[in-house]
Amino acid sequence: MDSNRAKKIMESNGVIEVLYQGSPVWIENVLDNNTVQVSNIQTNDKKDVPAYMLVEKDLPHNI
Repeated sequence: MDSNRAKKIMESNGVIEVLYQGSPVWIENVLDNNTVQVSNIQTNDKKDVPAYMLVEKDLPHNI
């Protein structure tokens, strides 16, 4: 994923599943062109990760 897509997901009204290393995460903030702050949905741990390591599980048709 790139940072522009991460920002669109973050601003979306819908729920879009995003994975980081196989775990579901919530995008908290896009820090710059390469880094995104996420929180793990299961553990609530926050971390800054490279945007390219985020995977959108299902691509929606209307975003």
